[in-house]
Amino acid sequence: MTLYPKLILDALEKVRYPGNGKNLVEAEMVEDDIRIEGNKVTFSLIFDKPTDPFIKSVVKAAEAAILTYVSEEVDIKGNISVKTRQTARPEPGKLLPQVKNIIAVSSGKGGVGKSTVAANLAIALAKAGYRVGLLDADIFGPSMPKMFQVEDARPYAEQIEGRDLIIPVEKYGVKLLSIGFFVEPDQATLWRGGMASNALKQLIGDANWGELDYFLLDLPPGTSDIHLTTVQTLAITGAIVVSTPQEVALADARKGINMFTNDKVNVPILGLVENMAWFTPAELPQNKYYIFGKEGAKKLAEEMNVPLLGQIPLVQSICEGGDKGTPVALDENTITGNAFMELAGRVVEEVDKRNREQEPTKVVEMRK
Repeated sequence: MTLYPKLILDALEKVRYPGNGKNLVEAEMVEDDIRIEGNKVTFSLIFDKPTDPFIKSVVKAAEAAILTYVSEEVDIKGNISVKTRQTARPEPGKLLPQVKNIIAVSSGKGGVGKSTVAANLAIALAKAGYRVGLLDADIFGPSMPKMFQVEDARPYAEQIEGRDLIIPVEKYGVKLLSIGFFVEPDQATLWRGGMASNALKQLIGDANWGELDYFLLDLPPGTSDIHLTTVQTLAITGAIVVSTPQEVALADARKGINMFTNDKVNVPILGLVENMAWFTPAELPQNKYYIFGKEGAKKLAEEMNVPLLGQIPLVQSICEGGDKGTPVALDENTITGNAFMELAGRVVEEVDKRNREQEPTKVVEMRK
């Protein structure tokens, strides 16, 4: 039997691409590289994205069509190559090559003000002249859009170097992304762990973060699939653990520290932040009321031999600023604004020290 390209193309016209209902020839998915050597046929199919869910099924359908409509004797199985119009996402460990430092902001439990600390730390670093990105990695409870007063923002994608990349929202000198931009604000995010992890990977690897001095990750409270996905996707420079002075919060902070420092993860702890360290009335800045206990995080830092990066007082303006989308770090002349500027300075010091004295963190590898 004599084979020629027209026979192959006629067979491929019988195969429809599920994404648009067109046949492979009509959809211009057949590369002009059909080669025939005796009964052996090779060619390429072109898909838009390397993550196209129909790649395997379409390749199998193309093989079956050629065997059915041309001849069962055609050597085609395994000879169809796949090409994509878009460049594939880089492998874990090779993501964000233009980012100098990746910092995870974590807490052992919810309600300690972790997101407030992450938002204000990002703004304070930007005010100090650094290029800063902030990823709201709390997939199930995103709060950054509200804190930055950008709840109505809808990030768009641009094609950059052969890839469609999400352009982060910029506010207060910080590049920001959150799953909150892509879901209805009044609806709960009901996703299984795998879906949440994939969404996080997209926000990290399919976004145009550009050149950054500091990339902050506001992680969910506790330990979860999101934490595991993060350390398997990025080489994290160091982690900051946020706690209040209460014993119940400190017990969970210990677990948070252990999560990052255990042998399998091995992410350095940059230090502890004691949030709500004391209550100070704005009109009486010299007064301190230790309503959640006194210096609990400071004592824990000494016990676990990690730095105490800062103690943030509880002032009504912190809550009001977060709700209004005007974080307190914007005004460094206030009590809390100054506290966050000092915190930013300490973080810079600890990151520099960590980079001088320790080897770069490695991405945690999956073991099957």
